[in-house]
Amino acid sequence: MLLQNKSIILQAISQKNCLLCGVSSEQDLCISCRDNLPQIPTDHCPVCLLPVATSLTCGTCLKKPPAFTRIVAALHYTFPVDALIHSLKYQSNLAIAPVLANLLLEKTNIARKPDFIIPMPLHPTRLRERGFNQALEIARQLPNNNITLLSNACTRIRNTPSQTGLPWKDRQKNIRDAFSCKMDFSSKHVAVIDDVMTTGATLNEIAGVLRNCGATGVSGWVIARALPGLNKTTQN
Repeated sequence: MLLQNKSIILQAISQKNCLLCGVSSEQDLCISCRDNLPQIPTDHCPVCLLPVATSLTCGTCLKKPPAFTRIVAALHYTFPVDALIHSLKYQSNLAIAPVLANLLLEKTNIARKPDFIIPMPLHPTRLRERGFNQALEIARQLPNNNITLLSNACTRIRNTPSQTGLPWKDRQKNIRDAFSCKMDFSSKHVAVIDDVMTTGATLNEIAGVLRNCGATGVSGWVIARALPGLNKTTQN
């Protein structure tokens, strides 16, 4: 009887509510909500994840190969994933960071393990305004598995305007020379952690800097990948 009561108490303590629908759940997301999260299409470019019919490298990556080696994304950037990221990023809901990190882990477990992981850096001005770097909060939740987290290896030296709404060419120009890194990454593979990848201009810029520091490979590990033409209407 005592063991039965103890089991009931432990079950009650561990019981949670789904972050999305509010139903009682043993996990942060209930089974139904997890099963309906927006996934990256099965047929996609292995480098940038854009949908392609053959799962071969897309024409854009063939014509002008990016500085990054490949992208690993947990999910497609649309509702409700965008709402979770916004809650972390703009409402300081840091409890969502481990939830997003766990979703990313499911995809990185099948990826080539890097030597280092680096969070996408924020400019000091932006960091003071927000109070935290969402990429670092996510990166902290990833098990090390003999992979070193370098939280200060790269810095953002230009406080660039938001990339949102800018076309690809303007995004490239906007982010140019925005990062600095003085660490030697010779013969190392580095994974850059970020919340969202849209055009890839920011990731491409920091990947180029890491390449100049000797990195032989740079992967982008992102929570969500925005996919043109596939985005659904975002709910506020």
